[in-house]
Amino acid sequence: MIVTLTPNPSIDRTIGVPSLEHGEVNRATSSRIDPGGKGVNVSRALSRNGTETVAVLPVGGPEGHLMQELLDAAGVRHEGVDVPGTLRMNIAVVEPDGTTTKVNEPGPVLDDTQVESLLAAIDRYAAGGGWVVGCGSLPPGARPDLLAAVVERARAVGAKVAIDSSGAPMHAAVAAGPDLIKPNHEELEELVGRSLPTLGEVVEAAKDLVAQGISTVVVSLGGDGAVLVDAEGVAHAGATISDPLSTVGAGDCLLAGLLHVLAAGGSGREALVSGVRWGAAAVRLPGSEVPGPTDLDGIPVEVSDQPELSRVLG
Repeated sequence: MIVTLTPNPSIDRTIGVPSLEHGEVNRATSSRIDPGGKGVNVSRALSRNGTETVAVLPVGGPEGHLMQELLDAAGVRHEGVDVPGTLRMNIAVVEPDGTTTKVNEPGPVLDDTQVESLLAAIDRYAAGGGWVVGCGSLPPGARPDLLAAVVERARAVGAKVAIDSSGAPMHAAVAAGPDLIKPNHEELEELVGRSLPTLGEVVEAAKDLVAQGISTVVVSLGGDGAVLVDAEGVAHAGATISDPLSTVGAGDCLLAGLLHVLAAGGSGREALVSGVRWGAAAVRLPGSEVPGPTDLDGIPVEVSDQPELSRVLG
């Protein structure tokens, strides 16, 4: 079982435009809505590919009802904690070349009682093993050490923990010692407090985190693929996509692909290849749609245990 926690989920509305003209009336060529938030996306991708998962999340207001309807329609098992206010609606404007402009709302305020209800749900579903995944930003009012508490609570019931966040929540979670973290390039720079312009510098920063007790560090690098660092060494993987539609949720699908393999007992290298393939497949889909088995077919992934460390990252 892979349990995901999304403290600040969203309804994602994706609008396609021929080009985005600032300050002008823009005519949409397409529009869609999807259940969103990092952990929700991870559960959606896992569920679509046959991996047992449950999404834990707050729900409130009309958007909360819509969220549950969308998850039910997608066949994603979920447990919602009722909160006052309403879930956020995030807007992504996508241009034909895949360029994406996002506007994210803040989300509802959570108090300590509601946070404890979310953590208690994790305790129930994660008891006895599996993975717990803490993802994304925190809503207003949530304590900054929420994801650190996820690490501690999951460990207490025998589960492994993956974290994908940023800022203060990520710092707190890393200090608690999760098994895996998946920052993107910018989030890793923020985490270590310095610029990392080359692949080699990214690898060294990841090695430092492994030395501090994080078993596996996976850094998503957009068009430059992704790199995995663990006690076994370093692996870099990439896939070339010539027909991108949307980058929304691609990093979440990468994390889902990693966990899909790790939960089945695969190696870090195998998990990295899977993650890059899932992330690349997501880029070829509209909005924050997640890939299924047929979407993954025919996407070649190049992997190397001796990557070009001098490579300057875009």
